[in-house]
Amino acid sequence: MDRLKNAARLMIVSDLDHTMVDHHDPENFSLLRFNTLWESFYRNDSLLVFSTGRSPTLYKQLRKEKPMITPDITIMSVGTEITYGSSMVPDDGWVEVLNQKWDRKIVTEEASKFPELTLQSETEQRPHKVSFYVDKSKAETVTKQLSEIFKNLGLDIKIIYSGGMDLDILPQGAGKGQALAYLLKKFKSEGKLPTNTLVCGDSGNDAELFGIPDVYGVMVNNAQEELLKWYAENAKNNPKIIHATERCAAGIIEAIGHFNLGPNKSERDGVDLTEYKMKNPSPAHDIVNIYLFYEKWRLAEIDNSEIYLASLKASCSPSSVWVHPSGVELSLNSLLSVLRKCYGDQQGKQFRVWVDSVITTQVGPGTWFAKFHKWESFGEARRGAMISVVVSAKEGDAFDGYTYMHVHQTWVDEAVNENNLPVWF
Repeated sequence: MDRLKNAARLMIVSDLDHTMVDHHDPENFSLLRFNTLWESFYRNDSLLVFSTGRSPTLYKQLRKEKPMITPDITIMSVGTEITYGSSMVPDDGWVEVLNQKWDRKIVTEEASKFPELTLQSETEQRPHKVSFYVDKSKAETVTKQLSEIFKNLGLDIKIIYSGGMDLDILPQGAGKGQALAYLLKKFKSEGKLPTNTLVCGDSGNDAELFGIPDVYGVMVNNAQEELLKWYAENAKNNPKIIHATERCAAGIIEAIGHFNLGPNKSERDGVDLTEYKMKNPSPAHDIVNIYLFYEKWRLAEIDNSEIYLASLKASCSPSSVWVHPSGVELSLNSLLSVLRKCYGDQQGKQFRVWVDSVITTQVGPGTWFAKFHKWESFGEARRGAMISVVVSAKEGDAFDGYTYMHVHQTWVDEAVNENNLPVWF
C-alpha cells in the first residue's frame, strides 16, 4: 500500500457477513463501535482488509445496507479477487497466479452434471469462482466425487463448502488464506510486513486464514459448526487463536484487547479517554469524537448543556470558516448556533453518524490537514459528504486540544440530498 511509508502497525483481515457485520443487530452497534475505534486510533498507520465470499456486486450492496467503513484492501469471491482502495483497483499479479491449471469452462460443464448442485446467481459466478448451493447432507459426497473428476482431468482445483449450503469451486491457488499469504509475501518483499496481523472469521471458508503462520486469530462467538470443528481438530492448543465471548465486530474488538494489539476502547463504549488523548494527541481521534458528539446531541443521549457548545466554540478559531456543500460560507461559531436548535430532533429515531477514511497529514508546525467521509443515516435513507479540515494544536506548554481553522463539505456523488434531509454539521 503506497499510503503507508512504513510497515503497518496492525493489519486486520476480517470476513464480513456474521463476522464484521452482525445481521442480527438492527442497530449495527458493534459495527459502529469498530468503526469509531479504527478511525480514532488505527486508520493512519494500520491496514484494514475485508476478506469476503461475496462477489463485487454483493459486496457493494452490503456497503449500501450497513454503516461500513472503507477497507484498504478487499479480498472478494472467496479469495479469487484482490483490489486496493476505494476505487477497487485489481491486483493483476494475483490474476496471473490463479490462471495456472484453471479452466472455468470445464469446471462448469463437469459440475453441471450433478443434480445435487444448484447454480448460484450470475453475480456470484466470477472468472476464478464457480458457485453452487448444495444440501448439507450431500455436500461431503459431492465434494469427493468432484475432486476426483477434476484430478483426473489434470485440473488443480479446490472445493470449499461453507455456511451449511454454499459450495465454491476455485483454482487450487485461490482462497482467503492463499490471498492473505500472497499479500504478506508482497509486503515482505517491499519491506513493509505488518508488525501484527489479526485474522477474523465465522465460517468454513475462513479456516484458511487461521492457518497462516505468525498471525493472531479470532473466531467470533457466533462462529459456525464447521469452523469450530476445524478449530478443535487443528488449532485448539494454539494460544494465538481464540474463540471470542462476543459476537461479530465486538469479538474482533475483544481480540484486539486480548492480544494487546493496541487500544480497544473508544468513546462510543461510554469510556472517557481524555487522559489517553492528552498523552497521545491525534487530530483523527478529535474529529471522530466531534461527530460522535453530534450524533448523541441530535439523539438527546447527552444533556442539553451549554457547556458542550462552549467547549466546541473554544475549539473554533474566531476567523474560522465552514463551507456548506451548496457553497454557502458560515463562521464555525455561527454554525454552533444552528446546532443548538437541533438538539434531540432525532430522538427515538434510527439516526447514526460515522466517519470513514480519516487521513491526517501534518502540513506545518502544529498544523494538520484532514480529509474524510462523513455519513448520516436516517433509517434507510443515507447522506454523505466529503469533508476537508484544517486544524492546529492549541498553544501552550501542554497539549490542550485543537483549534479548527477551516471546514469544507461537498456531497459525495452517491449521496445527493434528494430526500431534503436537514443539514446541520
